[in-house]
Amino acid sequence: MNLLNNLISRWGFRLWATALVVLPLANADVGAADRPNIILCMTDDQGWGDTGYNGHPILQTPHLDQMSAEGVTFTRFYAAAAMCSPTRASVYTGRHPYRMGVTYAMKGMLEPSEIAISSVLKEAGYATGHFGKWHLGTLSKIKGDQKRWGAFSETPERYYCPPWERDVDVNFVTESKVPTWDPLKDPGDLKQVELTPSASGEPYGNEYFTGPGETVTENMDGDDSRVIMDRALPFIRNSVEADKPFFSVIWFHTPHSPVVGGEKHRAMYGDQPVSEQHYYATITAMDEQMGRLRAELKQLGVDQNTMLWFCSDNGPARQGSPRHVGSAGDLSGYKLSINEGGVRVPGLLVWPDGTDGPRTIDAPAITTDYFPTILDALDIPLPTDRDYDGMSLLPIIQGERATRDATIGFLNRDGKESAWMEERYKLLIKRDGTGLYDIVADPGEKTDLTTKQPLIAARLQAELAAWKTDVLSELAAVPE
Repeated sequence: MNLLNNLISRWGFRLWATALVVLPLANADVGAADRPNIILCMTDDQGWGDTGYNGHPILQTPHLDQMSAEGVTFTRFYAAAAMCSPTRASVYTGRHPYRMGVTYAMKGMLEPSEIAISSVLKEAGYATGHFGKWHLGTLSKIKGDQKRWGAFSETPERYYCPPWERDVDVNFVTESKVPTWDPLKDPGDLKQVELTPSASGEPYGNEYFTGPGETVTENMDGDDSRVIMDRALPFIRNSVEADKPFFSVIWFHTPHSPVVGGEKHRAMYGDQPVSEQHYYATITAMDEQMGRLRAELKQLGVDQNTMLWFCSDNGPARQGSPRHVGSAGDLSGYKLSINEGGVRVPGLLVWPDGTDGPRTIDAPAITTDYFPTILDALDIPLPTDRDYDGMSLLPIIQGERATRDATIGFLNRDGKESAWMEERYKLLIKRDGTGLYDIVADPGEKTDLTTKQPLIAARLQAELAAWKTDVLSELAAVPE
């Protein structure tokens, strides 16, 4: 009852039902030695084509390539939204972000009424940590103390939602973006064609927080992915030494703007234009940290029983920074678009104890699947007091089935655009019209099949309309 009282005291009466759902989870009959450690890694604006294993002709990602060769490779892995904050909300809740009001960057938060994966796992005995980008609410109630805009800037106290108030034990987080090199320093005008990182000497404006009012200034020079991993690895070591399973979220800022590469990794692309040098350098530097993470897990003896996930939060950006040269491969669209290029992203899982060797999965999967998949792996029942948009991938990951049960829905631009996708077909409704596509045969969405397959189009449109009504009804109930 102490946990229940604490939850009610901290988060209010609205969490009474949530607490009743979460409390029984601690009784899940899973032995400590059998419970997998869980790491959720995510990049920011990395396109589907921005990896070696997906065929990029120049970019070097040897550690991601090795993960693909040794683990599970999803050929159709999707971010729940075409931009950052909404996708991140889906990871923590297993629900479409519009259900909780996270419809855009710096719009909405991880509402107290939501059941966060961090809360479920902490109650189940896990150590919890979050490292890197947060972007699910403000980290300070003070106006103007971070690079905010929109609702976050106007009422930061309303959207105050740091991870340490969502059952995350160890934190090293920024509210939103930072430069990918010297993250606390303003890099200056990126339109200049300098070949060296040239910080202006001024603070960038976003800080790394470890707790209420606690910020970090030491060991903040150089590659931001390295800065983040320097904090994540001690958390993992301490958890292993304490013989405690851990849940670690590692959300890199790379390759989001400001895109600044370091000399070592830029030199690997010296024959490329300056923008490409910087962009490729940031991803290769991040890839190096993924290798460092895997080496640490192996050295600690926990690599076999750790679920190590990797994805991006949306497709590649094509506006803002002149150094946005990311690739969606042969897919159409980029970040902010619910065409394939805006939402299909690199997706990997390495979990030797839970999978039977390397596997390529062609069935669609999405970031909302993390929550139900993790609970399924721990034999924890999914809460029944709310709608979930994800499904457990465990039967697909473990080879028990090859196809997906659940349809996937997307909403964009405040619901003015939407998509409904099953195993083969995708209905796409945008401001300039509606299209039906065979995503298996036509991943580039070039041939509209609406007139050839009118019954399928009509069925999907009816299903989408019902789902959209349900989601938007929850959105309407979210407090302003």
